[in-house]
Amino acid sequence: MEGTKAMEREFGWDDSIEKDSNEFITLPEGDYDFTVENFERGRHNGSEKLPACNKAILHIRIDAPEGEIYLTHNLFLHSRVERLLSAFFASIGLKKKGEALRMDWQAVPGCRGRLKLGIRHYQKDGEDRTINEVKRFYPKEALKYTAGRF
Repeated sequence: MEGTKAMEREFGWDDSIEKDSNEFITLPEGDYDFTVENFERGRHNGSEKLPACNKAILHIRIDAPEGEIYLTHNLFLHSRVERLLSAFFASIGLKKKGEALRMDWQAVPGCRGRLKLGIRHYQKDGEDRTINEVKRFYPKEALKYTAGRF
């Protein structure tokens, strides 16, 4: 993360640019390593399924042979979805199974983990489109004993 940030800079109005636009990539469904680039604090206004509550807006990077993708994933800070919060913190190694955890959001940027990626289909302007979405986070503890991972 620091390497990426060190190379980033603001452009001046008369600067030259050269990087071309990349094609949008939708990765195949499957398991991928991820890095949390950063997060924002937000607010969920409430819905049919979940009342109003705070939310963490995660900005996640996945490096895959097909290319690098960035996606956003919301974590809602509500007791109805506490298990999802626990799964995320376990996946980045900050929570151990069966133990309570005070969520340390400042420790989240730069953390790495593993997740199951899915594909969501939707329509925009009458066109069928796809986008990747997080289906689940895997606990880091369980993965460290699997050959070839972590």
